[in-house]
Amino acid sequence: MGDHVNSNYYSNRMKVVLSIKPEFANKIFDGSKKFEFRKAIFKNEHIKTVIVYASSPVQKVIGEFEIERIINHDIDTLWGMTEDFSGITKDYFYQYFEDRKAGYAIQIKTVKKYKKPKDLKADFNLVPPQSFAYFQA
Repeated sequence: MGDHVNSNYYSNRMKVVLSIKPEFANKIFDGSKKFEFRKAIFKNEHIKTVIVYASSPVQKVIGEFEIERIINHDIDTLWGMTEDFSGITKDYFYQYFEDRKAGYAIQIKTVKKYKKPKDLKADFNLVPPQSFAYFQA
């Protein structure tokens, strides 16, 4: 019993770090982008929070967001469901998913921008992830 409670406790504190291009990261925090698109997704379904690492040239952790849900669909359906708040153009979307039949959209629930950006190495002891990295809060 004790182990079960413990594992729930830790999985609730587990977060995922995503590298996101600065222009898209900023759109997440200004509310114009409510979906973050991915070709592949993390397997741990207990993840509720994404830490946003704004990639080059910013190279800082600028905030985090809570996940509303993760949508997995064929590309055309995915675009139809997300286009109004995609934060990207239709061309960019289809170019990104070019060789894929299906993709993922992480729907953003609430955002929390840090007052002062954080350093991935110093504050989280992580290197910039290619796709994603888990972080134990």
